[in-house]
Amino acid sequence: MNTSIVGRHIDLTEPIKEYINSSIEVFKKYNLDIISVNSIISQDEKNGKKAFSFEFTLNVAHIDTVVVKQKDKDLYSAIDIAVDRVSKVLRRHHDKISAHKATKLTEVVSSEIEDKIAVELERFEDEIAPARLNSYKPMDIEEALKELKGSDAQFKVFYDKDDNMRVLYKSSTEGKFGLY
Repeated sequence: MNTSIVGRHIDLTEPIKEYINSSIEVFKKYNLDIISVNSIISQDEKNGKKAFSFEFTLNVAHIDTVVVKQKDKDLYSAIDIAVDRVSKVLRRHHDKISAHKATKLTEVVSSEIEDKIAVELERFEDEIAPARLNSYKPMDIEEALKELKGSDAQFKVFYDKDDNMRVLYKSSTEGKFGLY
């Protein structure tokens, strides 16, 4: 990361340069490819009042140039506010990238799992018959029991009213049912 500090109408002292450089170090925590950071400090005098203007220009790979300008009576507070504003932009971009990578990873993992299940089912296709759930709406245990009694299925998978997945099955003992 290239850095440059420019002073317009102001003498750049070592403490100011060190403060800006330490502030720029905060940007590294976002793990973005920051190409360069340019800092411009200027001092304006209007109506007998001194005001400092501070500007960050960041060139970051894969996004547009980030420019933040801040004015304040105190130079150090102008720098702090500008750093906070740049950090907000970088954090948002970092979060966007992280979320995108997470969704890609989830898609890859879920497709790999589906492929493995398909391979396993092919090995046992004469013994295992895949079945799909018909309903995902929550239901009472009584309602599920009524549906299981009215069908020739061996079990019923459903969500109860507390959003817990349940399995109601016909037991080997005559007329009895089990519930997980």
